[in-house]
Amino acid sequence: MIYIVSAAAIALWIWLLRVLRKAGLRFWRYLLGSCGLFILLMILVRPWLVLPLARLIAAIAGIFGKVTGFYQAYYRYGVIFIESVKGAITVNIDLECSGFIEISAFISLLFLYGIYNIPERIYVAIVGTLYTMLTNAFRISVICTMIHFLGTDYYYVAHTIVGRIVFYVLQVILYFFVFTMPHVLKMKTGDFGYNKKEEPGLKSGGDAS
Repeated sequence: MIYIVSAAAIALWIWLLRVLRKAGLRFWRYLLGSCGLFILLMILVRPWLVLPLARLIAAIAGIFGKVTGFYQAYYRYGVIFIESVKGAITVNIDLECSGFIEISAFISLLFLYGIYNIPERIYVAIVGTLYTMLTNAFRISVICTMIHFLGTDYYYVAHTIVGRIVFYVLQVILYFFVFTMPHVLKMKTGDFGYNKKEEPGLKSGGDAS
């Protein structure tokens, strides 16, 4: 039953996107496309990819832990064991820590972003996904390192405050280079464009003579 409902929802979503495209309502098409794809990824893809993604993040973050000896990653279970000056703690990489939500949001926003053509969107999606995975693994490493040196009492501060600040600052950098900068470079206002060549007869810093 759930597959029938899902198939009907996808068909309706695609039909609405086509209607909005023909109507020339770009903003609403982009909004519906991004939100719809994000919901579909969370409902249909999340159950299949969260655990493999958590294991992969644990394995990547575990490289730093193995080199330094600050913590141990059991990637088969998506678990990291941290020994600190004040006891030990086990960190489970769940949906929130896996980065699946952030990856889904990024792909959904990129899905109908008109600056890129389809091959470019696929390329940027792959690079952005890999970047998000690496930054998320780096965030996990920062959290585990803080707990190792400061103790388990600092778990909340390391996870909720410092870890999120580090991760979202790095994500803002990704969004700037993927969404903001390309849009600014290709944006035109009237006859002015960032890539516009200098008109004949005009010299830089002077008047036409």
